[in-house]
Amino acid sequence: MEKIVERSLLFDIYGPLLTDHQKSIYSDVVDNDYSLSEIGEELGISRQGVHDAVKRIDKILTDYEDKLHFADSYEKNQKIIDDIKAELKRLSADGVDCSKISSLVDKLSEDL
Repeated sequence: MEKIVERSLLFDIYGPLLTDHQKSIYSDVVDNDYSLSEIGEELGISRQGVHDAVKRIDKILTDYEDKLHFADSYEKNQKIIDDIKAELKRLSADGVDCSKISSLVDKLSEDL
């Protein structure tokens, strides 16, 4: 998984488990794409302090994933849903009415 995408996914899943300070720093890095210097200036800490905090948060999020595997399960389920959608599209092209199943798969996808 690409590092940026992985960070974002882990933050989306496990972010609520972080402190408000950790969430603020990590959101600025992952969601807002701020530089470490910009974040440091905003928070009144050094660039190195922000760097160390991001490294710690990366480790916290990775440790959660290593124990709980929610991101891995999400990706596997998303792949299965994508495969189902492709098969439904093929069946629809053959004239099979798949609208009810497609609707259910879309709802399932939204709930992930």
